Amino acid sequence: MDVLVFQLYGPLASWGAPAVGESRPSSDHPGRSALLGLLAAALGIERDDAPNQQALANSVRFSVKQLAPGNVIRDFHTVQVPKRNKKAQYATRKEEIGFTSDRLNTIISRREYRCDGFWRVGVALSDASDWSLAELQTALQKPKFTLYLGRKSCPLAVPLLPKVVQADGIRQALDTDFPALHERQRQLLDLGDVVDFYWEGEGGDIEPQDTRYPEDEVVSRSRWQFRGRREHHARIKEVR
Repeated sequence: MDVLVFQLYGPLASWGAPAVGESRPSSDHPGRSALLGLLAAALGIERDDAPNQQALANSVRFSVKQLAPGNVIRDFHTVQVPKRNKKAQYATRKEEIGFTSDRLNTIISRREYRCDGFWRVGVALSDASDWSLAELQTALQKPKFTLYLGRKSCPLAVPLLPKVVQADGIRQALDTDFPALHERQRQLLDLGDVVDFYWEGEGGDIEPQDTRYPEDEVVSRSRWQFRGRREHHARIKEVR
């Protein structure tokens, strides 16, 4: 199988998980929605371009090797909200705030980030793909829009170094050599000998230890709608 492999690292990353109320948690690894957003930005696909967003979603499946999940840190934001009114209906945030400016309250939202997380990502194509791996590789090398790790406040801190490899399965693909880290870098990232693999579809050379159902399959980016999908996981101790 041919796989496009690249690396992700930044001082901060935020991989959105289902959010309720004032809490905005982060997953420990990039999910499908985040990775589709990254590829779409590289290709120059606008968020409201539903046909091309859907075409991209139908074209690719992802795998992730988590070298370091990073430490969780939180920050706080104040958000204005109107007093509850069961009779009122608002079409936009501007309408909600503007029509009730004399009756605004403030809540505090908590947002999670992953500090010094390090991941390797694999992209495989479906039979119905509208892009080649070479085209996706070029897009990641010369992205049309700015790439970031979940939030605009989380920029990339190392080159992606995308490369297309041939492999028997996702483990072999994600074990592709990248520039080696110095021992001091490994210590700072808290890299151990245990890594986590996450993937969609068939793993090829790796068997799942459990299967999860994250709610990050994009239905509509403009309406911010998602549905569940199947994601396999395995934790493996590597020999260094």
